[in-house]
Amino acid sequence: MAKILVVDDDARNLRLAVTVLEQAGHEVLSAAGGAEGVEAAHAHAPDLILMDVQMPGMDGIAALRRLRAEPRTAALRVVALTALAMKGDRERLLAEGFDGYLRKPIRYKGFLASVAALLASDQ
Repeated sequence: MAKILVVDDDARNLRLAVTVLEQAGHEVLSAAGGAEGVEAAHAHAPDLILMDVQMPGMDGIAALRRLRAEPRTAALRVVALTALAMKGDRERLLAEGFDGYLRKPIRYKGFLASVAALLASDQ
C-alpha cells in the first residue's frame, strides 16, 4: 500500500482521514498545518499528500508552492482535500498546481476510490 501524508488543521477531519486510510492498509503520516506538512514531506517523501487548503499560518496553497519550489519535493503528488466547493473552486485549485481535488466532508467509499484512482494514475 501507499505512504500518504494528510495535512489538516482540524483535528476531527485529520483523525477521520487518517483512520479511513489506515483501515484501508495505507501507511499514513499526519500534520496539523502547512509548515508541519512541508517538513513531513521533506522527511518522508510520501506517495501522496492530501492537503487542506484553508489553514491558519501557512495555508495549503502556500505549502504547495513551497513543495514545488524544492527539487526533492517538486514532483510529489499533492491533492487539495478541502471544503471549498463553490463553482470554480476545483478549477482554481488545479490551476494553482494541485494534482487533484477531493471535497470534504469525506464519504468513506468515494474517498477511498478517489485515493486509489489518484495512486493508480501515478504509476
